[in-house]
Amino acid sequence: MRFRYSTTDPSQNEFDSLPRVPIILRREARTVEALGLVDSGATINVLPYELGLQLGAAWEDSKAIIKLAGNLSNQAAIPFFAAVQVADFTPVQLVFAWVKSPNAPLILGQTNFFMEFDVCLYRSKMEFQVNPKTG
Repeated sequence: MRFRYSTTDPSQNEFDSLPRVPIILRREARTVEALGLVDSGATINVLPYELGLQLGAAWEDSKAIIKLAGNLSNQAAIPFFAAVQVADFTPVQLVFAWVKSPNAPLILGQTNFFMEFDVCLYRSKMEFQVNPKTG
């Protein structure tokens, strides 16, 4: 399925557009709709603090064992599992680094979004494609 690159603010122009995909996150009896940044350069999926709370999780500093890199390198993170649905595809189990930062983006990275989906980025066309993995 193809999606358009998008911005997060009407004041931005197309050069600020990034590959963001609408997803549904499910954990236990809770469901949250969100936009995830498809990031081939991210090692791991990242879940913002507020989304974890909306999905019924409780932050425990003693479980913050994941070390992140890049812009989030100063943030501790907790492993977090959720079922994720893209479009009308069958939901898949994804693992996230849940960060306590209120400004962290929802990132869909190599582990394990890119392990569950085939992704093609067409930046010149301002489109990207996401399909369930094959084979």
